[in-house]
Amino acid sequence: MATSTPRIARSISRQASSKYHQSLFSRAFSTSHRRAIVKPFLLADIGEGITECQVIQWFVQPGARVEQFDKLCEVQSDKASVDITSPFDGVIKKLHYAPDDMAITGKPLVDIDIQGEIGEEESNLLGGADKASATEKSSSVETVSIEQSVKAEGSILSRSSPSSPGGGERTPRKVNGDLATLATPAVRHLTKELNVKISDVSGSGRDGRVLKEDVHRHVSQASTTSIPRQPQSTPVEGDRTMSLTPVQNQMFKLMTRSLTIPHFLYSCSADMTGLTGIRKTLNGSKTTDKLTHLPFILKAVSIALRRHTLLNSALDTSDPKKPSLTSFAAHNFGVAVDTPSGLLVPVLKNVQNMSIGEIASRLRELSEKARNNKLAPDDFKGATFTVSNIGSVGGGVVSPVISEPQVAILGIGRSRVVPAFDANDELVKREELILSWSADHRVVDGAECARCAERVKALIEDPAAMLVEMR
Repeated sequence: MATSTPRIARSISRQASSKYHQSLFSRAFSTSHRRAIVKPFLLADIGEGITECQVIQWFVQPGARVEQFDKLCEVQSDKASVDITSPFDGVIKKLHYAPDDMAITGKPLVDIDIQGEIGEEESNLLGGADKASATEKSSSVETVSIEQSVKAEGSILSRSSPSSPGGGERTPRKVNGDLATLATPAVRHLTKELNVKISDVSGSGRDGRVLKEDVHRHVSQASTTSIPRQPQSTPVEGDRTMSLTPVQNQMFKLMTRSLTIPHFLYSCSADMTGLTGIRKTLNGSKTTDKLTHLPFILKAVSIALRRHTLLNSALDTSDPKKPSLTSFAAHNFGVAVDTPSGLLVPVLKNVQNMSIGEIASRLRELSEKARNNKLAPDDFKGATFTVSNIGSVGGGVVSPVISEPQVAILGIGRSRVVPAFDANDELVKREELILSWSADHRVVDGAECARCAERVKALIEDPAAMLVEMR
């Protein structure tokens, strides 16, 4: 009886073990399903009816995992560069454009594998259910491997779980080489022209951005420090055809439309001697930021436009049979800025409510953002009048081109010292500045343009009168 007890115990143990193993098998072979939805992320309209953007660089590659708000790529519109971010977590499946390609607004930019269920709102952000193909994949959560040998005290089963699709460690999203280098399209074209690898150039701009000066410096240094190497075939210098940069493309469109505007030109010279004396006195103060002539001129124009409102207007010719004119209360001045990527015209808003010091501060901010390619689309919106300070480069009398739908523009030449006679007919030195105006002769007659120009001249020549009329 004593010997039968262990046998009964072993039998019960084997039966329990068998039931336990069966239970394991039934659990191990049960499966669950996940949804892998691959949808395109469309390039949204970034403002002012822009229909295409140039892809500058990608921050991701196919197979990389991204989280919401991670940067996908940098694009350059006609006016500014913008970072495009991911609206969802997921895995990058396809890039629809290569660097330097022109991406079309409203078309797929990148395909993202969205893991799990997404709602209708999120689906619309990705392009809508009718614009993407969703695929469902079934994957086993667990697999079972059966041990070939049974141990005395262990389980005969072992379970292993593979990494879920798109799981595991996140793929690094850092892009090496040329694509990771910050540079404008104009600079990239320059490196191609000079046969320079842009990733070899040290950038001196903000965040390491490569400027034109950096490329030329790199070429000059390479020519003086180069070591003997194997001769290479050099391409023959010749004609070449290239696409317009985004800035050139925008200028092409604006100037082509301006050909339909009959320009009335008017120029006059202003005596800057008194204003220069005041400016030098202010610049000698340790508590005042350095001032140029431009903030004073902009304020004088704003004061004059309070009386001559017609020049601060926009002409709507969408209906040629019934054109309309809108006169603006706000004085939003587009100020042309020369940058490495071309001429940009950010907007200085509400000049009528700003002091000369505030105008100067805002001008510095916009100029710095323009030269570092940091201007946002909103920085270009709402201009009612344009000022081009071509005198910062050179020249005297200019013929500025009106930017539609505006009806007037002011071009400022370079100031110079000239001999002149004073009130006592004595020969004196005089600092002279040429102001060149263009007006749309369809709605602005010559007399109105001349009166506004002479009003600005009088305010510049008599800064005290300008101070009296400032609000």
